[in-house]
Amino acid sequence: MFRNPVIWADYPDLDVIRVEDTYYMVSTTMHMMPGCVILRSYDLIQWEVAVHVFDVLDHTPAQRLEDGQHIYGKGMWAASLRYHNGTFYVMFAANDTRRTYLYTSVNIAGPWEKHYIEGFYHDGSLLFDDDDRVYMIYGNAEIHLTELKEDLSGPKPGGLHRIIVQEQQPYHLGYEGAHMYKIDGRYYAFFIHISHAAGRRTQACFAADSLEGDFEGGDVFNDDMGYFNSGVAQGGIVDTPDGTWLAMLFQDHGAVGRIPVLVPLIFENGFPVFAKQAPAMIELPSTRPNYAYRPLVGSDSFHYTPDEQGEVRLMEWWQWNHTPDDTMWSVTDKPGTYRIRSGRISPNLTFAVNTLTQRTIGPACEAVVTLDGSGLNDGDYAGLCLLIGTYGFIALTKESGQIYLVMIARETEDSSLFGSLIDQEPGTEFARIPVYDETITLKAAADFTNNIDICQFYYKSRQNDEVWKPLGITHQMFYKLDHFMGCRFGLFLYSTRETGGTADFSNFQYHQIDFPNAGP
Repeated sequence: MFRNPVIWADYPDLDVIRVEDTYYMVSTTMHMMPGCVILRSYDLIQWEVAVHVFDVLDHTPAQRLEDGQHIYGKGMWAASLRYHNGTFYVMFAANDTRRTYLYTSVNIAGPWEKHYIEGFYHDGSLLFDDDDRVYMIYGNAEIHLTELKEDLSGPKPGGLHRIIVQEQQPYHLGYEGAHMYKIDGRYYAFFIHISHAAGRRTQACFAADSLEGDFEGGDVFNDDMGYFNSGVAQGGIVDTPDGTWLAMLFQDHGAVGRIPVLVPLIFENGFPVFAKQAPAMIELPSTRPNYAYRPLVGSDSFHYTPDEQGEVRLMEWWQWNHTPDDTMWSVTDKPGTYRIRSGRISPNLTFAVNTLTQRTIGPACEAVVTLDGSGLNDGDYAGLCLLIGTYGFIALTKESGQIYLVMIARETEDSSLFGSLIDQEPGTEFARIPVYDETITLKAAADFTNNIDICQFYYKSRQNDEVWKPLGITHQMFYKLDHFMGCRFGLFLYSTRETGGTADFSNFQYHQIDFPNAGP
């Protein structure tokens, strides 16, 4: 038996398919590069990274953190994953470019070919019908059905276009997060929404016998698993080889992000009937019982060998915060070291280029890294962070030639989901001590048990390497729509006065910490 939610980490806006004995699941990655992660599983419970669909998206100034621009809370959202006639399709809209993207590949590992679909379609879902006509549904509160051209490049002239569902009751969030299916000759459209009556996220479904007919339905699942009135909703459904149906939805879990939950369902009289509650424990047969999954997060010694083209592919659990500047980082200049060079002036951590991140995992986790700050210039900051709008970090900095260790955090008095922070706000320095060894080991610890959402920072020097010393405050993190993403460990360097500094990171260690009865 496995805990449910099945992954206590930030994998929102899920779509899931099965191709023969293999399940694939896509998730939103917004401003992270490489982006549009697809996971692979043989039992719907244990997962590993299959591929990131793109390395970078469009190289816009905002995607590169240039000129005070960024794509926090934007980027790629809510992809639709489909497999049809031997080809994988991934469709999503990017909320910074206001474009709709279509990536295709005959192999899940790629290469993936990039296309555009004319128009911008919020939370779209693809449907390949039995007659090879192609449709998508999309929208918020008012759900549109649009037939696409045969090559999926845009709406089909004279093709079917209609509104199939409209929100009829008072709501906080209208129907969105569309997923469209044809099962046993009947059409099904699934959505998330938050009605005033429910007061939390719920899953809805509408069904029709034809695409021209009336779609009828309503809420089909309303459960928070006893967790802070946080409704489980939005995602795809999939069948197992033996005909069992399950929905892969997600649940908001505070600062760690939105995490995947499996919910059984059956079809009765042509309509889905979900389990009354999401099970706290779940077990499903594996199509490959002895398969060993690669971890979704992990440690890194930073020993890499370039390929025949001289390129280096980092471990699949790493993602850059925004598009990296490949001229300003290396893991081969000094083997065993991730080196960042400073190439521009930045006001704070959120504009630091080449910040290398990994997801945090609940109920608690720690990251440890050794930092050589001998290459820092005055005004540089380099260290280990928990990256979120309300971030915290421990870092080396230099002032008048003296190196200091500091702990900085960005706080807010507004803990609401819609509260925002000023982009240029640098955060508050809560601790500063002089250090006389330019190499130091740092630790960041995060605790997400019952939405406590706190982080703490520690250090130890080579002279006293048996004892961790805390630095600064215990910092409260809040999940907000400013970043719209769960917090992440990050290795960073940014300059506030002059460019050209360097920071060398080595021996990165990731530790997951479990507590008895801690939840998922």
